[in-house]
Amino acid sequence: MTTSIALTATPITVDDMEAALAFYRDGLGLEVKLDVPNGELRWVTLGPADGAGDIVLSQPAAGRSPEDALALHSLVAKGVMGPYIFTVADLDAVFESVVATGAEVLSEPAEQPWGPRDCAFRDPAGNMIRVNAAS
Repeated sequence: MTTSIALTATPITVDDMEAALAFYRDGLGLEVKLDVPNGELRWVTLGPADGAGDIVLSQPAAGRSPEDALALHSLVAKGVMGPYIFTVADLDAVFESVVATGAEVLSEPAEQPWGPRDCAFRDPAGNMIRVNAAS
């Protein structure tokens, strides 16, 4: 049986939504598609203008028990989550844009032995983000 299926959104846990927006929207250049408040929390969906590959930013306590929220926050802060991998046409421009947000640089743009030219960052919450150059 052949089925047409697509992953439409990937969740990324962040602790500071405004800092995360500066990284993902301003640094990576993703568009905000939805910003859904829920009491003191909110979910923000971002993605490229062409609609392919959205991410959903949410806080550790969003829909979780206090214990689970604390455990998830700890894992994110340790840098255990990810890597989340993005592909861009102009790696050097995106690298400079993300650096301007104050993000922690893990590796500058370089050819990798496993294939792509890429770079890596930690987002403000600690998630590892890799950015590949489109081939």
